[in-house]
Amino acid sequence: MSFVLAIDQGTTSSRAIVFRGDISIAAKAQAEFPQHFPASGWVEHEPEDIWTSTVKVCRDAIAQAGIGAKDIAAIGITNQRETTVVWDRATGQAVHRAIVWQDRRTADICAKLKADGREPLISQKTGLIIDPYFSGTKIAWILDHVPGARARAARGELMFGTVDCYLLWRLTGGKVHATDATNASRTLLFNIHTGQWDDELLEIIGVPRSMLPEVKDSSARFGESTPDLFGGAILISGIAGDQQAATIGQACFRPGMMKSTYGTGCFALLNTGTTPVVSRNKLLTTVAYQLDGKRTYALEGSIFVAGSAVQWLRDGLGIIKHAAETGPLADQSDSMQSVYLVPAFVGMGAPYWNPRVRGALFGLTRNTGPAELAHAALESVCYQTFDLWAAMRADWPSSETASVVLRVDGGMTASDWTMQRLADLLDAPVDRPVIQETTALGAAYLAGLNAGVYPEPTKFADNWRLEHRFKPAMSQATRERKLAGWARAVKGVLASDEGEGNT
Repeated sequence: MSFVLAIDQGTTSSRAIVFRGDISIAAKAQAEFPQHFPASGWVEHEPEDIWTSTVKVCRDAIAQAGIGAKDIAAIGITNQRETTVVWDRATGQAVHRAIVWQDRRTADICAKLKADGREPLISQKTGLIIDPYFSGTKIAWILDHVPGARARAARGELMFGTVDCYLLWRLTGGKVHATDATNASRTLLFNIHTGQWDDELLEIIGVPRSMLPEVKDSSARFGESTPDLFGGAILISGIAGDQQAATIGQACFRPGMMKSTYGTGCFALLNTGTTPVVSRNKLLTTVAYQLDGKRTYALEGSIFVAGSAVQWLRDGLGIIKHAAETGPLADQSDSMQSVYLVPAFVGMGAPYWNPRVRGALFGLTRNTGPAELAHAALESVCYQTFDLWAAMRADWPSSETASVVLRVDGGMTASDWTMQRLADLLDAPVDRPVIQETTALGAAYLAGLNAGVYPEPTKFADNWRLEHRFKPAMSQATRERKLAGWARAVKGVLASDEGEGNT
């Protein structure tokens, strides 16, 4: 039994990857599922779509690999974090569609919590800021807007789970209601210092304790899949939220190691070891992973627009047909122009956290064309990463002495132009690994660690293989000039602060 099945349940698709004992990939399958946008700023998924697409890709990957349930030592789950499902304990029926992490409908609840002076206490206990992004206020919204839901929850009839928890419950035939510490740490309800659900937080946000799952290590025996799903029962022994799973897949086990994942948005995590670091720069303090009852913490910064800036060039402006054209196009840009795109299409994430501002282009001339816009779009991702990098180094003084290398993964890392520019602006090496499926690999590793397929973390780290190291090659003067231009552009956008209701 040297295979491990990783479920990577994402925002727009469900994926399954079968890893061998040497962490090479035996097979993979992917299926997209519908997105629902019932109102401006609202994003929902049908839980049944999440479930059926997950089962389908697992079956497809197992069939492609030419193996059976008996050959699979364990299943690991990684998931879109913060997305919230509430379902009936007896029937398994969701009482409402899943409210997705991107959804902003609880902005008023968050504003009231802030106005009531709750943010210092909540931040101190959870490491998070008050924002609609997190699960807690989404649960409260469902309880208050689905007729009878709050009364049913009070009677113990309803269960809450992030997507990992919901999948685990379905995979085990309703036998196991559990999650891991990384997903729990994204709810606004979990005390990251005690490692427990927090009664004071539950009362403030209005969530009954009976709804909550048991919180376990990221690598633990969660349960077994029902035999009818995959032709035999399979142990489920690894769970982590997607960004934490990518951190594990990148083998960032030592304090000071940092990874950045470039998808639709960008998420950077810096391992800070066994001590949770309080951010003074609006970064999040989160659980990186929990093994053998011990929590390892990270600072996290999220950028809302990374790959979606390239999608905008393609779908919004029509200046490219394929994402791969962007790097060569940027390479043709006029070096005398300094065009900056601040891609605040949905506000700005860390370290600014301003949902009200909107994007802007600076430095346009009569000669600005597609090449300069492509250059500005790719560079905007590098500048935003620099802002996170600088904030992390300011928050965690130990990073000054750590030899920091950024490990990268995600679709945008295929662009050599972007990765080189990233190394230039950070003035630090950027490492792209051989295995790009780092999120799924992290989930597989956690499952395989418990099942005895994979070795302990330091030995697993030895398996990490470098595909390409991008070394900084930009002069200090150019770098400083470009970063100063970016800082001015961001300042201009933040000064505008146009509310969404303005016309």
